[in-house]
Amino acid sequence: MGEQRQRFNEEFKRKTVKYIQEQTKSMPEIAEELNIPAKTLHQWKAKYRTFENEPLASQEKLREMERLLKEKEKELKLKDQELADTKEELAIVKKAVHIFSKPKN
Repeated sequence: MGEQRQRFNEEFKRKTVKYIQEQTKSMPEIAEELNIPAKTLHQWKAKYRTFENEPLASQEKLREMERLLKEKEKELKLKDQELADTKEELAIVKKAVHIFSKPKN
């Protein structure tokens, strides 16, 4: 009779995929190490792979990044305006100090 199939829970599969992503070994080497067929590992990787370090993992993440970018652009514009106002005020103060520091005749 044939061998009995191994069953793995979701957590084990996710941890295995994370392990695969962290390794520099080839898939056949990892399959041999874990005693799990390489084909099965490829299937798990396709299903449970996370792209946390990749910029465009999903449309939702893209929208979130665009929203954050727009917020930061608004903050930058506001800070640029504040800086321009402060420079203008400083120029006025410098002129006033220059005018009032002249000796009276």
